[in-house]
Amino acid sequence: MQQHETQQENSTEDEIDLRGLLQVVLKRKGLITIIFFIVLLMATIANFTMTPQYTASSNVLIERNHGTQGLDIQTYAGDSDFLETQSAIIKSLNVARRVVKDLDLTGKYHTFFFKKESAPSFVDTMAKGLRSQINRITDFMGGHDSLHASQLLQMSAESGIATSLSEEDILANQLSEELQIQPIRNTRIVTISYTFKNPLLAKMITEAVVKAYKDEMMEIKLAAANYSLTWMTDKAEVEKIKLEDSERALQKYMKANGLVRVEESIAVNPQRMREFVLQLSRAEAQRKETEAVLAQIKKAGKSSRQLEKIPIFANSLVLKDMRVNIYKAKQKQKELSKKYGPRHPQMIQATDELAVLYNERQFEIQRIIDSTRNTYSLAKSQEQNIRDLLNSAKDEAINSSEKYIQYTSLKRKVESNQMFYDTLQENIKKTGITDQSQSVNIWVVKKAEVPVYPSQPNAKKLLALGAVLGLALGFGMAFFLEFLDNTVKAESELEKRYGRTVLGTVEFVNQKKQNIKTFLKDHPLSPFAESYRLIRSGLLLSSADKPPKKILITSMDQGEGKTTTAINIAKVLSQDNKKVLLLDCDMRKPTTHIRLNVENESGLSDYLTGNTAEINVQDVDDENILLVTSGPIPPNPAELLASEKMKHLLAALSEKYDFVILDSPPVQPVSDSLALTAIVDGTIVVVLYEKTTFDTLNVGMKKMKDIKAHILGFVLNSFNPGTGKSYYASYSSYYTDDFGEKKPDGKKEGKG
Repeated sequence: MQQHETQQENSTEDEIDLRGLLQVVLKRKGLITIIFFIVLLMATIANFTMTPQYTASSNVLIERNHGTQGLDIQTYAGDSDFLETQSAIIKSLNVARRVVKDLDLTGKYHTFFFKKESAPSFVDTMAKGLRSQINRITDFMGGHDSLHASQLLQMSAESGIATSLSEEDILANQLSEELQIQPIRNTRIVTISYTFKNPLLAKMITEAVVKAYKDEMMEIKLAAANYSLTWMTDKAEVEKIKLEDSERALQKYMKANGLVRVEESIAVNPQRMREFVLQLSRAEAQRKETEAVLAQIKKAGKSSRQLEKIPIFANSLVLKDMRVNIYKAKQKQKELSKKYGPRHPQMIQATDELAVLYNERQFEIQRIIDSTRNTYSLAKSQEQNIRDLLNSAKDEAINSSEKYIQYTSLKRKVESNQMFYDTLQENIKKTGITDQSQSVNIWVVKKAEVPVYPSQPNAKKLLALGAVLGLALGFGMAFFLEFLDNTVKAESELEKRYGRTVLGTVEFVNQKKQNIKTFLKDHPLSPFAESYRLIRSGLLLSSADKPPKKILITSMDQGEGKTTTAINIAKVLSQDNKKVLLLDCDMRKPTTHIRLNVENESGLSDYLTGNTAEINVQDVDDENILLVTSGPIPPNPAELLASEKMKHLLAALSEKYDFVILDSPPVQPVSDSLALTAIVDGTIVVVLYEKTTFDTLNVGMKKMKDIKAHILGFVLNSFNPGTGKSYYASYSSYYTDDFGEKKPDGKKEGKG
C-alpha cells in the first residue's frame, strides 16, 4: 500500500503508444481537418494573387589567372573562397549601380520599379495581408516577395533618410538583394539569375550584371596595380636605407669583436670539448683505479702474505720469480736439515741465502708500493689539468656563442632586408609590365535568354507545401492540446497513479437520443448495462470474507455522474433478489428523488434533526429498490452526517438490508463525504472521462487518505474516446454557500 501511495505522489504521464497516438488523431480529427483546409486555402489564394515572376539565368566560367606571379599569388587562397568572393562581388552594390546606370533603369524603365501609390482596394488589402502571411512559404520554394522600389523609397522617407538615398541607390539595393548567385558544384561555373515580373527586363538585367561584373573586376585590378606600384616604390626606398644601415652595423660588430673566423671557431669548439671530456673520463678512471689499489695496500698493512694477494703484486713477474726461488731455498734448507745440524756451514749458507731472498722480496714490494703512489699522484694531477682545460674551453665556447648569436641576428637582418628589397624591385618591374592584365579570367558559357514560363508561383509546389504544412500544424496542435490535457482518459492511468482498482468503465450514452433514467432497464444487454454488472461483480469480490454492505458513492467535483452511478449500482445489486436501500445523503443539492420520480417532503434530514421518529423509506415504481430521500435542506448537513445518530441509523439499516448505497456530495466542495467514509464499509470514487483532472483527484484522494478512508475503487464514467462528450456536462454548478441553495426545480430553499 505504501508503495502505491508513493506512486500516487510522484507519478508521471505514461508514454503515448501507437494506439494512443491514433486515438488522439481520431479524437481531434475535426481540428486537424480545419487547420489543414485553412492552410491549403491560404496556399491556393496565394497562388492566384501572387504576380507571376520570370527568371533569366546566365552561366559564367570564372578562373584565376595563374600567369600572375609575385604578390598577386596571395589574392585568392582556394577555389571555395575564390568563388565565394567572386559571388559577393557580383552581388555588390558597385555592380548593381553599374547595371542601373548602363540600362538607365531610373529613366527608361522607371515605371517598372517606381509605381505611383494609389488608395488600395479591399481586395488588394486582403491580398497584401495574405501574401505577408505566406512569405515563409514562398521563401521555402526558392522565391521571395521583395519590397518594391517605391515601397523602399517610401520607407526611407518615413524614416527620415530620404535625402541620403536617391532612386539609383534604392534600386541598386533592390537589385543586389534580388540577384541570385549559385556556383555549380565541382565546377568553376557560376549561375547568375534575376527574377522579375517582366521577362524581357529580367534577361536584360542578367546580361547587364555579367558585363558590369567584368568592368568592376578590371577597375579593381587597375586600382590595385596603381596603388601597389606607388606603395612598392616608396617602400623600396625605405628598405634600401634599412639594408645599408644593417650592413654597416654588421661590419662594425665583426670588427669590434674579431669575428672574421667566427663560424670556424664555433665549429671547432664543440670538437675540442668532446676530446677534453673523453680525456677527463679516462683520467678519472685511472685515478680511481690507483686510489682503489692504495686502499687495498693500506688495508693489508705490512703483511707480505696479504700484499701478495693484491693483483698488482700477484701479477708482478719479479715477485713471481722470487716466490719460486724462496720456495726452492726452503726445500734445500729442509733437505740439509735432515743431514746436518743448524751450525753446519751448509745449513748456515742455506739460511743466509733464504734471508737474502726475503729481503729482495720486501724491497720489490716496497718499490711497487712507491710506484703506485707516484702513479696516483700523477693521475690526480693530470685529471685536474684536463678539468681546467675543459672549463676554459667551456668559457670560451659560451663567449663565442654569445658573440655568434649577436652576429647571426645582425646577419639575418641584413639578409631579410636584402630579400625584401630584391622582392620589391622584382614586383615593381613586373607590375609595370602586367598592370593592364586581369588576375581573373571571365567567360560567358551560357547567355541569358528571355524566359517563356513564369518561375513563380509554382502551383504544384505551393499546394503540396500547403498540404504538408496544414497536416503538420494540425497534428502538432492536436498533440499539443493532448499534452496540455490533464484529465483522466484511461483505466491504466488511475491504477498506476493511485494503486486502486478500476471496478468498471461505463460507456457514454447520448441523452438526446436515449433516456438515461431508464436506459439500464430498457437495454439490459447493452455494453452500458454490462459495465454495471462488472462493477457489481467487482464489489461482491472486493472482500475475502463478505462483500461490503454499506457503500458510499462520491466524486471529486460536480457533474461527474455520481448520483446516476449510485442509482444504477443499486439497480444491478437488486437484480439478484437482494434488498437494496438507496440513501440520498446529498442534503445540499439532492437529485436522487428527481431521477426516480418520488416525493422529497420527508427524508434523512428530518430523521437526523429529530423531526420524525422513523426514517421514511419509499418504494420506487418499476424498480426493485427502496429509497430514503434527503429531505428538506438543513443549515448544517455536515454536522448531521457526522453525528452519532447517523452512525446508528446506518448500522440499523445494514442489518435490515443486504446493501445500503449512499449517494453523497462531491469531495472537493464540501466535507460531507469525508464524514461518511468513516462509517461505511467502502467508498467508490466516480471519475468522469476527460473532465476529471488529475490535479483535482490528487487533492481529493489526499483528503481521503488523511482520514484513512477505505476506497473500494474507481468507476470511469461516460467513457467515449471518439468524442469525449458527456451527458453530465450540462448540469449547472453546485454550491454557492451552505444556506439558501437553489433547489433542483429552480426555487429557493429557506435556511430552516
